[in-house]
Amino acid sequence: MKPFLLLATRAEDAAADEEYAAFLRFSGLAPSDLVRHRLERDPLGRVDLDRWSGLILGGSPFTTSIPAEQKSSAQIRSEAELGLLLPEVLERDFPFLGACYGVGILGQHLQGVVDDTYPEPVGPTVVQLSDDGRRDPLLGILPPSFEAFVGHKEAVTVLPEAAVRLAGSSACPVQAFRVGERVYATQFHPELDVTGIQIRIDTYKHAGYFDPGTADDLKAAAAASDVVHPPRLVRRFVELFATD
Repeated sequence: MKPFLLLATRAEDAAADEEYAAFLRFSGLAPSDLVRHRLERDPLGRVDLDRWSGLILGGSPFTTSIPAEQKSSAQIRSEAELGLLLPEVLERDFPFLGACYGVGILGQHLQGVVDDTYPEPVGPTVVQLSDDGRRDPLLGILPPSFEAFVGHKEAVTVLPEAAVRLAGSSACPVQAFRVGERVYATQFHPELDVTGIQIRIDTYKHAGYFDPGTADDLKAAAAASDVVHPPRLVRRFVELFATD
């Protein structure tokens, strides 16, 4: 089997390593079959898509919709490199799963509107599949309504014309969309379980996602949640798109 490529952007090692471990655990892949590249640290260079079964773009502390002058040099470079990669991904309808950050990257690239109209606090939320989501080969393995972990400062306000909305929540109308048949983005985190989100709460306690004084309450709310279904998406993505 050709390996999958995980494109990561978290500079904080605890969160970066937890994310990679989660994608390994829920995909069922060995490290040799899920190769991680940390964009925030190392330039990407040219990606030969023929080497890979598919691409996964992990979540990020980067916010795509903020002004360029507020972005770090690492974010500017990472987004420029992703911007060079996406046209081939879209042209070839190459398997792609963007978790949270993928909504901003894909949404902006396809000239949708991504802004701060629909942020969601860190923690569990109820996601509902659309009719298209229920029929979708990836999202359709999930229940019509399920809990998932979120935490984001931006979201899609106007869906790109090329995109099909697959899921939403009461606070965020676009929780997942598809472009073509094999390019996906989710606003919720399919790779997050309770341990994972608690690590991120500690890691990003002072990053502006929530009042730092509420961190313990957020971790307790995560532990009391019923987030069990989203990780199935990671394994399903591999099942659908793994190639020899």
